[in-house]
Amino acid sequence: MLSLDEEHLNSAIAPNLKSEFVVLHNNGVQNLIFDMEGIAFVDSSGLSAILTAHRLWKGQGAFILTGIINETIDKLIKISKLDSVFTIIPTVQESIDYIMMEQIERELNADPED
Repeated sequence: MLSLDEEHLNSAIAPNLKSEFVVLHNNGVQNLIFDMEGIAFVDSSGLSAILTAHRLWKGQGAFILTGIINETIDKLIKISKLDSVFTIIPTVQESIDYIMMEQIERELNADPED
């Protein structure tokens, strides 16, 4: 799980966050939960960083946004129609449960000859 110690996910923070996503991905992190509970503001650079993570984990595991309690951020995601792109789950625990269920499903659907 990853969270920020910053309230604003903006152009000052986004490049470092993108870099962190790339490092985590390159280090083999299969699933990532990005907890946004403490974030009060997101701009286009912040959304771009989140989209980068979504692209990195697409088809490789799960990238989940959780803790979106700020109404402005929720509206921004919906207006941008990114709510249909991202996997958004209300709480960290529900996100963990989701990942566990996805892993079980992948194992059940795996070809036994692999």
